[in-house]
Amino acid sequence: MNNLRNKVQLIGNLGKDVEFKQLKDGNAIARATIATRDVYQNPKGEKVIDVQWHNLVGWGRVAEIMQVLLKKGKQVAVQGKLTHRSYEDKNGQKRYISEVIVDEFIPLN
Repeated sequence: MNNLRNKVQLIGNLGKDVEFKQLKDGNAIARATIATRDVYQNPKGEKVIDVQWHNLVGWGRVAEIMQVLLKKGKQVAVQGKLTHRSYEDKNGQKRYISEVIVDEFIPLN
């Protein structure tokens, strides 16, 4: 069961092209967002489409491959680990963000 701890699997569409950076230490980082969609009927019988946005981060070789294979609008399946962090924005306000650290992914279309 240890393999199931903190695993996230998502299928969604990329909201923008991958942002790729080569860091000074030689490591690479890629950032992207995907939208997932859930469709259901509310108690009134109305169709509801719930869209959720997820931040993706890839490191090293995964980042390099993300940059090449993933483009805005493409559907992708990702697997990774859910993380949370905080940072200060340009106005000095503390912000919180959740991210999926991508272990592997498969472009679907």
